[in-house]
Amino acid sequence: MIARTAVQDQSGTALSRSQRASAWAGTACTLLPGLLLCLGITAVAQGLQAGEEHLTGHPYVEALVLAILLGTALRTAWVPGARFKAGIAFSAKQVLELAVTLLGVAVSLGSIVASGPALLVGIVGAVALTILASCALCRALGLPVRMALLIACGNAICGNSAIAAVAPVIGADSRDVAAAIAFTAVLGVLMVLGLPLFVPLAGFSEHQYGVLAGMTVYAVPQVLAATVPVSALATQVGTLVKLVRVLMLGPVVVALSLIAPRLPAEGATGKAAPDRLGFFKLVPWFILGFLALATLRSLGLIPDDWVAPLARIAGFLTIVSMAALGLGVDVRVLAQVGGRVTLAVSASLLVLLAIAVLLIRGLGVG
Repeated sequence: MIARTAVQDQSGTALSRSQRASAWAGTACTLLPGLLLCLGITAVAQGLQAGEEHLTGHPYVEALVLAILLGTALRTAWVPGARFKAGIAFSAKQVLELAVTLLGVAVSLGSIVASGPALLVGIVGAVALTILASCALCRALGLPVRMALLIACGNAICGNSAIAAVAPVIGADSRDVAAAIAFTAVLGVLMVLGLPLFVPLAGFSEHQYGVLAGMTVYAVPQVLAATVPVSALATQVGTLVKLVRVLMLGPVVVALSLIAPRLPAEGATGKAAPDRLGFFKLVPWFILGFLALATLRSLGLIPDDWVAPLARIAGFLTIVSMAALGLGVDVRVLAQVGGRVTLAVSASLLVLLAIAVLLIRGLGVG
């Protein structure tokens, strides 16, 4: 009897494992078509960026932006069938959350603290003020609150990456995410091309220009593109200031997760953010992961030679998720909101420029 019971228990366990394996296989098959589609768009976007770098030396339009533009163009010409939907949704959410988590490995508190308390406090205050002012400005122009938050955080912190990180926390619609990224991307390229004009116009030193570039340009590669032509000092200062802005992403997203349940219902679904249920509902797992990796990195528990590979993985996963967001966008919707969004992003960027100049003058940055 005991032997038969043991056999039955073993066979039952084996059957349970078999069922789990079948379930995993079924899930993988469901996700595969949409995931492969997003990976294909990612490959094309990276190829186009590589072509840019070969021809001009700088990726003025990054693969992340190209992916969402390609996804949107494909969605305009062809609507993916039902078999693609699960994989596209997975890429837009779970893949993005993993990418945001891995971004924490590139943040080191030590190098940031070494730049001095006055500049650090000034940058933190400028980011907070920019978010508040930009959000108020966007709301005054009639934009929905979630779109206003996306634009404000994108301009104040790190452009596309901030928009991508904030979106799932506040429950933003994929069309709002794509619109914010698309228009922010255009202005980001214009910033890279036009910002060096501030050197003669404002009479800035190389150090001051580095602070300005770090405060206003969206992505780290774009900071390099905007400062390398000026000087090595401008590049070093700009990169450091930019890292401080990137570090603000974690606290800002945590703060937004706390107010997300209070945001009003918007969009076609009429759904607001989820009700408060507890800490892990308020603070998503990927934000905790981001903060944990940033802390480990700052304590020296993550080896230096791990940082670059993990950052590349995070960048790749972000591009995949942006391709998925593009595939969920109807370009006709973008055309309907284009004027107001363009005005809002442009005005928000001017606010950021003004605050950055005041920071430089107020702190007496030499």
